[in-house]
Amino acid sequence: MMRRLMVLALLPLTAMAEAPPARADLPDPLSWGSLVQLGLGLTLVVGLILLLGWLVRRVNGTTASGQGMKVLAALPLGQRERAVLVQVGQEQLLLGVAPGRVSLIKHFDAPVVDSEALRGAAFADRLQQALGRGGPQ
Repeated sequence: MMRRLMVLALLPLTAMAEAPPARADLPDPLSWGSLVQLGLGLTLVVGLILLLGWLVRRVNGTTASGQGMKVLAALPLGQRERAVLVQVGQEQLLLGVAPGRVSLIKHFDAPVVDSEALRGAAFADRLQQALGRGGPQ
């Protein structure tokens, strides 16, 4: 009786000790076909990442407008700081924008920069003219 229990207990261990049969249907992971498939997959993923990055830059780079407010121009002042000229109705505001902070630099009651004329001129020159600091005329 004890011998039968011992045989039954060891039977699963002997089955696991046998080597699994070799499978001939698995492709070689280092074959040219597998490497080409891997390369195409990586190219597709990297291409999608670059496309999404381009779309995000394109969407964020457009002038924002909505319900009477329009961003006329932005001038980078540092790595993450910029001066932004915003039009609200007939008033224009010059804002200093930094991470976590927006400050009013100057308030203009009447438009000092025409949004149509601003497209053809450099924003920095127009900003200096509006602040009365001279600059190119």
